[in-house]
Amino acid sequence: MNYIENVIFKEYEKNEEGHGINHIKYVIKRSMNIAENLENINKEMVYTVAAYHDIGHHIDAKNHEKVSAEILVNDNKLKQFFTDEEIKIMHDAVEDHRASNEFDPRNIYGKIVSTADRNVSVDATLKRAYSYTKNHHPEFSEKEVYEECMEFLNKKFGRNGYAVKKIYFEDKDYIDYLEKMDDITTNKEKFFNEMDKVK
Repeated sequence: MNYIENVIFKEYEKNEEGHGINHIKYVIKRSMNIAENLENINKEMVYTVAAYHDIGHHIDAKNHEKVSAEILVNDNKLKQFFTDEEIKIMHDAVEDHRASNEFDPRNIYGKIVSTADRNVSVDATLKRAYSYTKNHHPEFSEKEVYEECMEFLNKKFGRNGYAVKKIYFEDKDYIDYLEKMDDITTNKEKFFNEMDKVK
């Protein structure tokens, strides 16, 4: 934990806000809460997977799961704490964590972090989408930013969204959140009003 908090956390200053240190701490907390209810889980591995899962986002956002997994597996400092087999398991978990993947995570550590890597705050999700879209599409008008956000969030969190189908552990907060997201991403006026409040 000392190594991760003093060295790895600093790397998140290079990421945009939506994948920055506040998000990482949030995912760590949710991951550890999930792990508390599971048997035969190495909590140090859970913590490490959560801590590394977005570390490569500033290098290649579209393939950040692969970049992040490579950063983890090539971090020689981790060999002081984990076996080669444990490092391989954590590599696979980081590589598999994205909800948009067409496959399920290969191991339980990937399933824990994939589940934990979900906001349960509608406001935080809208802010994150707004920030990301503004940064990646500076040419968009405000209306175009909102429309892009709405389309993306409906595709991800709407009734048939890809993040709806991959819930590996019971998570009442997330279920409630999905209902709220489906409600606003299918109503343009309501969505635009919500974006006005949080941007």
